Amino acid sequence: MNDFDQTYLDTAERREDDPTATGRLGVSPAVIKRLPRYYRYLRELIRRDKLRISSSELSQMMNVTASQIRQDFNCFGGFGQQGYGYNVKYLYLKISEILGVSRHFTAIIIGAGNLGRALGKNPMFAKRGVIPTAMFDVDPATIGRQVGDLTVLPMDSLEAYLAENHTDLAVLTLPKECAAEVARRLAAAGVRGLWNFTGSEFALDEFDVRVENVHLGDSLMTLCYELNLMKTEEERKAGKS
Repeated sequence: MNDFDQTYLDTAERREDDPTATGRLGVSPAVIKRLPRYYRYLRELIRRDKLRISSSELSQMMNVTASQIRQDFNCFGGFGQQGYGYNVKYLYLKISEILGVSRHFTAIIIGAGNLGRALGKNPMFAKRGVIPTAMFDVDPATIGRQVGDLTVLPMDSLEAYLAENHTDLAVLTLPKECAAEVARRLAAAGVRGLWNFTGSEFALDEFDVRVENVHLGDSLMTLCYELNLMKTEEERKAGKS
């Protein structure tokens, strides 16, 4: 271990009693949404054997201002050292801790259609410390099949499975008309996180559950909006010429 790494480890030890070091209290949703981007870029820097990086360098990579980067990290204790910037491995470790990567959350996928199967085979989960354990569906022709390392189980066995297997989160890729009912079954059985791809949104006020709604169509239409602005501006300029 070099002196630079030791300095950061010493700093980490001094922060162990700081409740804001890896906490979420008072952190804005915008900052939280940037954390996975930091995680991705830092992982890539480690692959390149980059030992340390300044906020300015990271800013150029991520198209986020250096000031914003420093403010984001200060929400969790800072992590930097003046004159040296950030130790990449240490920063990656701390961001991983904040995001819960080291907890190895377990997940199930509800719905073995095209999207469910694609997610079931995706290495994204392992890269982020999430462990998929099973997939569920109602189609008799699909039940019992293998999707990557997962076996498709019948939906009527969901509660029995959850009673025997601790499950942190569920990925919902089933038809939207079934989503609310299944979400309630999952929440009642103790699942505390739902990654919702169904296109529907539902209330689970009586349960302590976190829901992340993913609307692929919204993302597409946001891009279409930007393209529409570009096209409109091009047409405006063409009309003036």
